[in-house]
Amino acid sequence: MPVTLTIADLTERFPAFRVAVLLCEDLRIPAERPAALDSLIAEREDAARAAHAGRDLAEIDGIAAWRAAYRSFGIKKTSYGCSVERLMKNALAGRTLPSINAFVDAYNAVSLASVACCGADDLDKTTPPFAFRFARPGDSFIDMGAEAGEDPNDPPKEGEVVYADARHVLCRRWNWRQDARTIITPATRRAILTIQTNGSGDLDAAVADATDLLGRFCGARVSVAVADRSSPAVALG
Repeated sequence: MPVTLTIADLTERFPAFRVAVLLCEDLRIPAERPAALDSLIAEREDAARAAHAGRDLAEIDGIAAWRAAYRSFGIKKTSYGCSVERLMKNALAGRTLPSINAFVDAYNAVSLASVACCGADDLDKTTPPFAFRFARPGDSFIDMGAEAGEDPNDPPKEGEVVYADARHVLCRRWNWRQDARTIITPATRRAILTIQTNGSGDLDAAVADATDLLGRFCGARVSVAVADRSSPAVALG
């Protein structure tokens, strides 16, 4: 059955939004970060520091574009920064990207280099179709970042942009934090990865980079489609 995704709900308000959808199959994900990937990530962290040293996060084009988009649906706190903002903030502070598993670490490397937001879900734990849309009554979200003692049940607010499958929200605040039920693990064999830009950044280059790294380090067989204002719905598989 084809995997479908739409951004039709968002194109009028966010005409610059583009998302590449990567269907990644035949995965073999190392639980530990391979040495070659570790070296590559260190190089990208150094490159990010060299490119953006001394700059405020809001002055970096890709991050500025996402902050503007967030403000348009009521998110003003910088504590709710998009995923690439968190990566860049850590890199500029001299902290290394978190080591999770080879798949996640590889797409984080892509995100940092391209200043694009990336996120992925285990396809076998999801229920297509997929959509970037506005939150609806009854949407559920289990926060993967909830700390001990916190209630992880954290449904989105009305008017918030979310990424969802047919059952529940996969990512709140567009690309802020993912749901705990569909995270990528070393047991994942098929994944859906999105790479998102909003008026800034080279999406095609980021897709090529992700295809290369996921093939090299996770054995991924990758197929790609791009949704944008002119083609808001795409299908893969």
